[in-house]
Amino acid sequence: MRVYHFSEQAYPDVWEGHPGTLRVSLPNGRMDPDRAADLLHRYYDEWLLADELGLDIMVNEHHQTATCMSSTCIVALSVLARITKKARLLVLGYPMGHRPDPLRAAEELSTIDVISRGRLDMGFVKGVPYEFACSNQNAVGVMDRFWEAHDFVLKAMTTHDGPFNWESEHFHYRNVNIWPRPYQAPHPPIWSTTASRGTARVLGAKGYVMACLGSGYNSRPIYDAYREGFATLGRGSEPSADRFAYLGLVAVADNEAKARERAVHVASYLRTSPIVAPEFRNPPGYLSPEDNARILKGQTPPRTRTKDGRPISMFDGSIQDLIDAGVLFCGTPDQVYSQIVEFSDYCGGLGHLLMMGQAGAMSHADTVDNLTLFAKEVLPRLKSH
Repeated sequence: MRVYHFSEQAYPDVWEGHPGTLRVSLPNGRMDPDRAADLLHRYYDEWLLADELGLDIMVNEHHQTATCMSSTCIVALSVLARITKKARLLVLGYPMGHRPDPLRAAEELSTIDVISRGRLDMGFVKGVPYEFACSNQNAVGVMDRFWEAHDFVLKAMTTHDGPFNWESEHFHYRNVNIWPRPYQAPHPPIWSTTASRGTARVLGAKGYVMACLGSGYNSRPIYDAYREGFATLGRGSEPSADRFAYLGLVAVADNEAKARERAVHVASYLRTSPIVAPEFRNPPGYLSPEDNARILKGQTPPRTRTKDGRPISMFDGSIQDLIDAGVLFCGTPDQVYSQIVEFSDYCGGLGHLLMMGQAGAMSHADTVDNLTLFAKEVLPRLKSH
């Protein structure tokens, strides 16, 4: 199992006393640039530590929000590609459904792959509903744009015999010939995320790495749907564990009480990310008519459950609830190792743990201790599991 250190690079100072939203419409006058600079430098220091400890690195991007200052993931990737030495650099995600210019995306990602000497993992995602207003895009047809952009980027990365022309529903290019081309051949590994069984089957058929994000024990049916899609091409074998990834919160300490104190800070990610003005939560076209009908009828299932089926609210569930649901791995190194292995075995095997070991107001000292203890006491056992 590979483990990736992930932080959303939050600006937590404004999380108290907000006007009912932390995303899209929260005025940026609430932010102090000096404070933001201190935080961002600190987050890069923690990624450097992760590289030294043998952890891999995950970055993402969100827009116009105090929950994530990484509004341009390519900047983070650019810095990390040069200053880190060993870590795989996973971007999860790169919101292809929002991007108006996939040629630029192909150029950016290829350059990062070259600078890092082949350490990039490309995670293409649909993008969250809140950010269609920010990107000035229409949520209607987002998946058509997503797959057209995906196809274009791969063709741009794998065409080496001169310029080509591209004409599709959403993108038109007369002369495509990217320099530099990717370091990895034919292109960097492709990842994506989903909470949908239908999309999981598509990803399985393509053989991409699929990640579930904090969905707890509800993840197993999604992984099984991936396996169904994987089997459709007659491969004659089950997908290996390295096709499956999971994002979980992690708080580890020398004793359980201290770990739970850290878990409160890490869990603040779950409490704050959904705080957005209602008009941005579900833009027309983002969800299918069937899903919208279920929401209106109150038939939407809880996002996660415990292994025995008890529904859990990630917004206000207790620390123990989150542990029981497989959303949070928390405790001593032995406890955290056992929790991760139990979850992995239940899901049929995981090759990648995306570890949110820092969130919200969790201090630098606590983050360093959390990462170091995990890397020294838990990671070696996971690698050999």
